[in-house]
Amino acid sequence: MAVIVLVATGFSGFYIGRHSAEPVLIAALPRDAALAHVVYSPEQRHPVEVDAAHADHLTAWLSKRLGAQLAAPDFTTLGFELLGGRLLSGGEGPVAQFMYQAGDDQRVTLYVRRTSGQSDTSAFRHAVENGIEVFYWIDRDMGYALSGSIDHAAMQRLADAAYRQIGQ
Repeated sequence: MAVIVLVATGFSGFYIGRHSAEPVLIAALPRDAALAHVVYSPEQRHPVEVDAAHADHLTAWLSKRLGAQLAAPDFTTLGFELLGGRLLSGGEGPVAQFMYQAGDDQRVTLYVRRTSGQSDTSAFRHAVENGIEVFYWIDRDMGYALSGSIDHAAMQRLADAAYRQIGQ
């Protein structure tokens, strides 16, 4: 009898795990975005693959690779200029990263990836991953995460601006 319970529990765990992968992917979004931010934002010579002078090429290239129309939000009114972006590899496929810099050399990054399913929820979520502020959301089949080690209120203003611009 114990063997039957053990096997049944194992199969039900496998079934639940296979059919609840999306919450795991959503939970991984802020961690993955913060990690990418920590790896690339300190770079002085090569912070991006394609610089802002070629922004049209950058967004077209990343859009093609992700299979979705992307746009780099404009944060100039909030004191951040687009530095450029890069293509990253994620667990579910290609990921786009846009990097911005303020006059005091602070940087924030917008991490964009496809999700494996549709989501009707696009509410902001917030996490702090090893001291990095991350605001993230899912919109239909895309996941977005804005990361930075700047003031929480400033990050929220940037995330609000990104959400408004991307959602249009």
